[in-house]
Amino acid sequence: MFKKILGLFLIYALLAVLLLPLLVTALMGGFDTAHMEQAKALYSLEDYFQAQPTTEQTEQTEQAELNELESYVMGVVSAEMPALFPMEALKAQAVAARTYQIRKMEENGSDTVLYDIGQAYADTQAQKEKWGAQYAEYAARIRQAVTETQGEIMVYEGEPILAVFHAQSAGKTEDSENVWVQTVPYLRSVDSSGDHNAPDNTATVTLSAQTVWEALSQYGDLGVSADALTFGTPQRSAAGYILAIPVGNLTLEGSQIRTALGLRSTDFTVSREGDTFTFVTKGYGHGAGMSQYGAKSLADEGYNYHEILSRYYTGISFEKIA
Repeated sequence: MFKKILGLFLIYALLAVLLLPLLVTALMGGFDTAHMEQAKALYSLEDYFQAQPTTEQTEQTEQAELNELESYVMGVVSAEMPALFPMEALKAQAVAARTYQIRKMEENGSDTVLYDIGQAYADTQAQKEKWGAQYAEYAARIRQAVTETQGEIMVYEGEPILAVFHAQSAGKTEDSENVWVQTVPYLRSVDSSGDHNAPDNTATVTLSAQTVWEALSQYGDLGVSADALTFGTPQRSAAGYILAIPVGNLTLEGSQIRTALGLRSTDFTVSREGDTFTFVTKGYGHGAGMSQYGAKSLADEGYNYHEILSRYYTGISFEKIA
């Protein structure tokens, strides 16, 4: 017993001899750099003087905390929507992108994330090249939108919806059957008048008659030369998009003309003067589902992301996936 007591006394004495000078120095004003390094070397106190993690290390840690699906959603939001859009619009985009991915994974029977499904995607390197000096700020905003909606998707009758979206509408979104033939109950035409304030919501393109004639001839014999080519009165949907329009001796779909001529949308007017056609388009994209600039407009008005998504996808509800 006496030996154990003596051993403990010696240990405490040794600790006092080693640590007391450090404590006194700290109380009297701290260490200078030289004394700090000596202390670390002599007393093995490296653990107490660890440097703070670098920004890159912090980013790597945060990225590792997100699973592949959520990292993918970050990449989609980074590529599809301006990072300075309101946070509620970014959240709406995150939920739409996640839902679209889950839907495609189920359709393909895949347990892993699919990258070639029609959504734009930017990895970390692409984000840094795109944002430059603003990378840290913008990436943090995208990460917030994704983490605050983590695992959340939209469903209709218990199934993940086809969460399509476009840049901006012509003032109303389009019914699904006017874009892809099939009627989808949650892809109904809704008001999106905030899109009128989007940049270049109305745009003008001028093309030579020969260029138009050559581009549209891929769909069949127009029956007239470029010099005699004209457009007839279009058939429009209730939302204003062209469903069909006579061109020469053919009747073409608005989507065919948009694709062939590279127009921004199928809501357009066309006029001819001399050897040129002038097309004036409204909106940008196919027009179905969520309008990204419409989402921004609603967020600016104070709508949250659930309200935004419920506006553009009729009758949907929200679920959390594991």
